[in-house]
Amino acid sequence: MAPPSARVFAQLGPAPAAPERGPGGAPREVHVSGSAELSAGPDRARVRVRLGSRKAAAAAARGSVARRLEYIAQSARQRGVAEENMTVTEDFSRLEDTYQMDAEVSIIFSDFGKMQTVCNLLTEKLGASVTVGAPHFYHTPEAVDALRRQVCVAAVANTRRKAQEVCRLFGQSLGKPLLIREEETKEWGGHRDAHLSDTSDSLTLQERIQNATVYVSCRVSAVFEIKGKENKRNKLL
Repeated sequence: MAPPSARVFAQLGPAPAAPERGPGGAPREVHVSGSAELSAGPDRARVRVRLGSRKAAAAAARGSVARRLEYIAQSARQRGVAEENMTVTEDFSRLEDTYQMDAEVSIIFSDFGKMQTVCNLLTEKLGASVTVGAPHFYHTPEAVDALRRQVCVAAVANTRRKAQEVCRLFGQSLGKPLLIREEETKEWGGHRDAHLSDTSDSLTLQERIQNATVYVSCRVSAVFEIKGKENKRNKLL
């Protein structure tokens, strides 16, 4: 699993007013740690559609495949798939006295409902003349980076709440953060590669999505200033 692209370390400058100090002049601080865990389902799916034709005439073989390729592309375009998300590969060969034309269309979807609609339509309209592969779900790098940021922010928020509760327990109020450090981030699950295949064709759609779900946990430590006694008015809010 690739390591996170960034790690948080923030040390805030001293407040304009001198921090409150306890007995012996030691600064009044609370040191806490906190964590968070979030998950995200895949944001992309790739479907491969395979087709072929074997004819006595080369033009007939090419034409048969070309007509189905156009229908496949048109069906995807009508449901919002951009041209750059469709890739066609073709292979033309001669076998004895016949010509073989094979093609594969790789379609990337961001809307899984539309993906199912297209796959069902191709199966219904083209039947056995095409093979619609099972979808492969995966995450774009942008989606994983966004999840990393979200879990880090959530961990910091949890850490602040913990520090706040500790201060309230002793009738104190929480001051400004003095230091925030991201200690550890872990990732597991999920698919990052659009060109890998799922391990089993027998999986249901929901099982494939679950297998492609990525999980990220983050643990942070922080130091907060402790102010004086908690304002009673704030305590009632």
